[in-house]
Amino acid sequence: MNHATVYQLFVATYQSDPNVHKQAELNIRSMEAQNGFLPIVLQILASEELELGARQAAAIYFKNRMNKACDKNKGTPHPISEEDRAMVKQSILQALVTAPNAVQVQLTSSLNVILANDFPDHWPNFVNELQNALTSSDPRFVFVGLLALREVVKVYQWKSMERREPLQQIIRLTFPAIQTIATNLLGSDSQEAADMLKLTLKIYHASILADLPKCLQDPNSLVPWGTLFLQLVDKPISLEVLPTDSEEREKYPWWKTKKWAYHCLNQLFSKYGNPALLPPSSSKYTGFAKNFITNFAPNILQMYMKQIDGWIKKETWISSKCLALSAAFFDDSVKHKITWQILKPHVDILVAQFIYPQLCFSVEDEELWEEDPVEYVHKKIDPLEDFHSPQMTVTNLLIGLAHDRKKHAFMSILGFTNNVLHKYLETPTEQKNGRDKDGALGMIATLSQEIMQKKSHVAGMMEPFFVTHVFPEFKSPFPYLRARACDIARCFSDLDFENKQNLDTLYQNVLECLRDEELPVKVQAALALQPMIRHESVREAIVPQLPFIMQEFLRLTNEIDIDTLASVMEEFVEIFAEQLTPFAVQLCSQLRDTFLRIMEDIAQVNTMTADDPVDYDGVNDKTMAAMGVLKTIGTLILSLESTPEVLQQLEEALLPVITYTLKNTIVDLYSEIFEIIDSCTFSSKRVTSTMWNVFDLIYEAFPSGIDFIDEMLAPLDNYISYGKNVFVANEVVQYRMMEIIDTVMKSDRVGEPGKVCGCKLMESMLLNCRGSVDAYVPSFLNLAFQYIFTGFIKSTEFRVYCIEVVVNCLYYNPQLTLELLEKNQWTHGFFSLWFTTLDRFSRVHDKKLVIVSLCALLEVPTEHIPPSLQTGWPQILQSIISVFKTLPKAIENREAMESFYGQDYDEEREGEGEEESLNTFESASTDDKDVDNGDEDIQDNNSEYLKYLAQQEEGSFSEPEDEMEEEILFESPLDEINPYVRFEHVFRGLQHANPTSYALLTQGLNSEQQELIIGFLSIAEQSRHTMTTTVDG
Repeated sequence: MNHATVYQLFVATYQSDPNVHKQAELNIRSMEAQNGFLPIVLQILASEELELGARQAAAIYFKNRMNKACDKNKGTPHPISEEDRAMVKQSILQALVTAPNAVQVQLTSSLNVILANDFPDHWPNFVNELQNALTSSDPRFVFVGLLALREVVKVYQWKSMERREPLQQIIRLTFPAIQTIATNLLGSDSQEAADMLKLTLKIYHASILADLPKCLQDPNSLVPWGTLFLQLVDKPISLEVLPTDSEEREKYPWWKTKKWAYHCLNQLFSKYGNPALLPPSSSKYTGFAKNFITNFAPNILQMYMKQIDGWIKKETWISSKCLALSAAFFDDSVKHKITWQILKPHVDILVAQFIYPQLCFSVEDEELWEEDPVEYVHKKIDPLEDFHSPQMTVTNLLIGLAHDRKKHAFMSILGFTNNVLHKYLETPTEQKNGRDKDGALGMIATLSQEIMQKKSHVAGMMEPFFVTHVFPEFKSPFPYLRARACDIARCFSDLDFENKQNLDTLYQNVLECLRDEELPVKVQAALALQPMIRHESVREAIVPQLPFIMQEFLRLTNEIDIDTLASVMEEFVEIFAEQLTPFAVQLCSQLRDTFLRIMEDIAQVNTMTADDPVDYDGVNDKTMAAMGVLKTIGTLILSLESTPEVLQQLEEALLPVITYTLKNTIVDLYSEIFEIIDSCTFSSKRVTSTMWNVFDLIYEAFPSGIDFIDEMLAPLDNYISYGKNVFVANEVVQYRMMEIIDTVMKSDRVGEPGKVCGCKLMESMLLNCRGSVDAYVPSFLNLAFQYIFTGFIKSTEFRVYCIEVVVNCLYYNPQLTLELLEKNQWTHGFFSLWFTTLDRFSRVHDKKLVIVSLCALLEVPTEHIPPSLQTGWPQILQSIISVFKTLPKAIENREAMESFYGQDYDEEREGEGEEESLNTFESASTDDKDVDNGDEDIQDNNSEYLKYLAQQEEGSFSEPEDEMEEEILFESPLDEINPYVRFEHVFRGLQHANPTSYALLTQGLNSEQQELIIGFLSIAEQSRHTMTTTVDG
């Protein structure tokens, strides 16, 4: 194969003429199956004499080819030959040496794929090649050795322990060499040295993410590595060499390298070296942790504190990532008594000069507020947006100090904030620095849970605190202080004001901030209003303002697209449903328009070309906002259950929302959309023509949405039960429903929980459409029996539901079903299985279904009863008796669940509020009696949870076989049937009309069973009398 010809093809792939590069791509594809082609591509991308564009094109092709064809299990049409694989592995490290950065990125990705598929079994020489590169005198080879080591570590870093042995061997053989390389690089200040050192540290960090290998626990390894990390943390970087631009300064190579030293030290401490944080599942590290906390952690902590001391004194600059990692290490140090004793004397300095300055409204915050207020809101309100920021980590440190070391730190923190606030009060207005007060109020807001704890002697001071320090800032000339006032009002939503005038003042101030010109202030006001509606006086005051408030919520949602505001709207819709009814259609239409606008924004992003930068975080934010809007719509629909004419208008308004989501296959929103469809049909207890149009959309979207069958179940069931008149008359609708059921029951994509949904839809058709779906009985039976006798059913639930499909068929048309059972030789096997599993029919619905189905069997003429069933005829009555005996207990359990879940929401919230209020006021003057740990170790809450998970995994808790739970919202035609009355009707009818069958049925009854039957008949008579009295009354 001609090397020059292949090279020219890659040159042609980036020509401006689309016909030329298209033909070149086709020619390349036609040659790729030929032996020797891939090694030539590797030679081209590695050649230093050839054009960079062609080398980049070759590298991209090489990477894509390896991704598609390297895995032998994928069955690609043109697999890579063994000869080519061998030549590629033989040459790839050398190719990395001569490849420029743009090509090197593609090539390292390809190397990762090869290692994942071929190492160690089919590339046994790789470790020797790696060692040769790492010990080379040529820095380029050393760097390639580090790149290759990084890729093989990435392959194994998340593998299970039993599959990590190749990595353990590589670490033993190569880490001493790379530690020496890194130590030698420390003395240099060049960017190349920083890059190589960073790569070394990333290798170490990746190797200890999931496990700390034994060889790295050895002091002979830990000491030199730890010394290296500490020396790098302490390596001075002159302020003169740093860029003046803050963003560029954060990217300075040596600070990016320092960050990885912090990462390694933090990982060693937090995951393996701190006994207070070690979960039970990591007990194998207990010895290491005791050694580390005693001999290593104190040195790390003191080094970090030395760096922070220089930062406080402005002698040095520290990147935001390293500040965040320092705060995280301090937070973990609070937990153990050894590190706590070192940290304890410095708490006041840390609070005043490390934590507090980072929580004040900064110059960067102000710039972002002014330049992009929407981004500011996202950054400050969405915790995931800024999860690893210095502000978030010092916030966690502040909470850790106040909670875990309460006796020493809590009151001193409050004392510091109090001093800041009083100093601000005493400062003349024109000299006030709003940033100072913002930081202090932010600290108080952060500690709100600690302050408002039961038996807290500080909680009683918060009302005068609000009057003195918070209320004035609602009118502050500093907009960020107006936002902070709203935020602190939200954080202290559990505060019960003794003076109701103060509560009214707070509400009026928050409401006024909703009219503010500044977007962040308005958003904080909206969030503060939500928890305030627990107060009755606030709810009453809100009512006349509802139209304005809801319009502002909608405007804000349109402007910033965050789901947090949607949850605020949703609660307002729920609480003020009655008052919003006159505006429901208008509100729903506006929510629809908001949703469609968000989806249009997402669609525009998705249609961007590969050259356009895609803001995936922004897309996720918008998707979450769209979900929130849909949830608000769902809540609005449910609140209008008693107004069918309004509901119909809402359905018409919402049709574009449902149509857009299903037509465009927006699967991320399927759960919310199906909930809306369910709410529309359930609330009105009917299916309008608009909603029948939606059924067609569901049918069309079903293939892409089969994974959402659980969410589809309720609306599909509603079409059968509430749209029964149309359903039984429309064969197309029936056929489509059957097609959905058939696909669900046969699809490999659907597990047993999804197949249960298929069984429920079959049951719904049989119970709701009696006499109208005979043609589907054979199909239903076939679908059920493809599982019943196979032994492949795993769960009790699916087994019961498959049996219940057959039982429903017996109830629907016993004679037809018996004929089909007999024809397929299923009769004996099925009844034997059914009667031996009756104890699994635990719910009220199951038991009623069994009783009415067996009663239906008793009404079948004797000549139509199969002989195999006639021989066991008495067992039918015994089974009825058995189920009746357990029915009262099942009814009792269901009623208890209904009572538990049916408590009035407002009463429950009110009750909670009263209890908390009483506790707060009762303890306002009581000393804080919370348990304090003094200077001892703190048991980490996460460790407790991990311990629970470990016990679960080890089987410490024995669970009974899964039992079916009552579905208290489930409705069916069986709800209207009294099983006692039904049994009495059949039993007495059989006694008079078919004495032979009656005699056969009752011949084996003992005295206890006879007494039970008399009791059932008596209950039936009482029930009929009660029903007659009710009707007459």
